[in-house]
Amino acid sequence: QLQLVESGGGLVQPGGSLRLSCAATGFNLDWYDIGWFRQAPGKEREGVSCISGRLGNTNYADSAKGRFTISRDDAKNTVYLQMNNLSPEDTAGYYCALQPSPLVGSYVCPLDSIPYSDWGQGTQVTVSS
Repeated sequence: QLQLVESGGGLVQPGGSLRLSCAATGFNLDWYDIGWFRQAPGKEREGVSCISGRLGNTNYADSAKGRFTISRDDAKNTVYLQMNNLSPEDTAGYYCALQPSPLVGSYVCPLDSIPYSDWGQGTQVTVSS
């Protein structure tokens, strides 16, 4: 019943932008953290950004700060990742994932993938000239 579907990837020139979408069905985003992760062939999975379900607090990897923005549209039950000033180092498969959001006030969603229990199929981002 729970499902995440990523879209928006593609081929882009260095310095270009993409907006990835993570469409959620079967659950309310208020109850779950949503994280964006990426993995290039032969490399470890890396947390990019996340948004908490309760208050919408955000977290970013150092590599994403200043370039990427995560946001949530409750009306569309969709989480977005706006990616600007892309470089070849951003080339990877990008995945969104969910975990139940703790009911605490002081909370930052994790960029460690271990707590995330459900994953989408991914969307490929290739940055090349």
